[in-house]
Parts: sequence; C-alpha cells; structure tokens
Amino acid sequence: MCGRYAASKDMAELVEALDVDEDRTAEPVRTIAPLERAQGAGPAADYNVAPTKAAPVVLTRRPRGEPEQDPSRQLRLLTWGLVPSWAKDLKVGTRMINARAETLLDKPAYARDAAARRCLVPADGYYEWQRSPSLTDRKGRPRKQPFYIHRADGDPLVMAGLYEFWRDRSLPDDHPDAWLTTYCVITTSADPDLATIHDRQPLILEPEHWAGWLDPDATTPDHVQPYLNLALPGRFDAYAVSTAVNDVRNNGPQLLDPAPADQLTGVVDPDTGEVL
Repeated sequence: MCGRYAASKDMAELVEALDVDEDRTAEPVRTIAPLERAQGAGPAADYNVAPTKAAPVVLTRRPRGEPEQDPSRQLRLLTWGLVPSWAKDLKVGTRMINARAETLLDKPAYARDAAARRCLVPADGYYEWQRSPSLTDRKGRPRKQPFYIHRADGDPLVMAGLYEFWRDRSLPDDHPDAWLTTYCVITTSADPDLATIHDRQPLILEPEHWAGWLDPDATTPDHVQPYLNLALPGRFDAYAVSTAVNDVRNNGPQLLDPAPADQLTGVVDPDTGEVL
C-alpha cells in the first residue's frame, strides 16, 4: 500500500485546484526503464496508475542557480518509484514506491528528501486489496478483493509524497535524459473505518497543509513531524470494484464501477464488519 491509484483530472483542473504557478507537464520525462521517456503534454486520464509510470506531482522549487528568487509551485510529471541520488541501479525505484510515516525521518533513504524534497501527489482515489477471511484462491491463499477509496466530499485526494533527482553519469550534462526525477507516496496507519480493508493508507493532506508541506525553506524534523502525525478519520468512502484493476494493462473509468453483489462472497463489508 499504496500501489495503485486513479488520476483522471486534466492539467488545467489540477492547476486550479492545487493553486499551481507553473504547469510543466508538457516537458518530456525519463522513466525508470533505461532511456524510456514519457512524452509530456500532460498525461491522459489514468484510472490505473502503477509504479514506474509517470504521473502529475506538485512541488515547490526556486529556479536553479537563483537562490534569491521566490519559489514557485510547479505541476510536473514524475516517475513513481523513488530512486535515491546515490542509487547504482534504477530497479531500486520499483521497491521504493511507499515510505512509512512512522520511520520516515529515521531512514537514510528517505530522511534527506523528507527534509528538503516534499511533494503532493493528486489523485481521484486509490485502490486497496482486502484479504478474505473465508475464501482462498486456487493456490490456497486468501482471496483479495480490490476496493476503491475516495474522498466522501468529492474533492481531489492529495497524498503526501517525496521526490528525488538521480543523475545518469553515463550521459553528458546536456543530454535530455541525464536526469531522472522520481517520487514515492507516504503511508500511515489506516483510519478505523478503513482498517477492515487494509491496515495502511496514504497520508492525505488537506488544503491548509499544502503550503507548509511544500515549503522548501522548512527543512527541520520539527517542521515535518506534525504532518506525519496527521489523523483525520471519516473523510473517505470505499466500495468494492472489479478485479480488472489487478492487471495494469486495464484502464478506463469502468475500473471505478462498483462490483456486482454476487461477486462479493467472502468480502468483509467495511461499514458493518459483516462477511458477505
């Protein structure tokens, strides 16, 4: 967790909703696969965002080499799966898609980014898989039912994240793929009303938290820690969806359709705790 989410808003909507100064999603972006690139111009609506994909992320930075300039809030395409600057192998990004809030400031792989490179990851909602207490699959493992979790008020769901720059030393400075920019999603303990689905959830920030979380001049653990402790239960609705979302090749708004009741045997109802 969090391993999949939906992000269908167009870039103009995100610019307005997140008070963005610069829309830079038209810039091509390198992905985790060696020398593979996403073409920018804003990604198409994606109802099955998965690790290694490029997706919209909001961050605040000053122009490079101009420390006296005011920082600007930017909307950019970054690749999901954090690759630390010191990494020797890009594959590390496939294992660093999430960072636990409870240990974020203690782990060297995340502590520097938590201090200086924090971002917002906008989404419509995210998917989580519930293990059935009564049914197993063909291999004898608990059957997993995907749920779609979104804000009850219909507003964008804005996840706290970290980002990082990785320099490809095999390429010259002026090569368009010399830099890879990646991100991860911070997770925390699940709200009580979501715990029957999974024991973890993304750390979701409210609009009043965005500026402080993105502030590039706030670099102390004392500034970051209160956000990591944030708990505001009751903000989300959840319902079961088709297992079509299990395959990253599947996409489209139909992935958000509620699963038929006759497919939910062995599923725990998150509202009542009843096994269907």
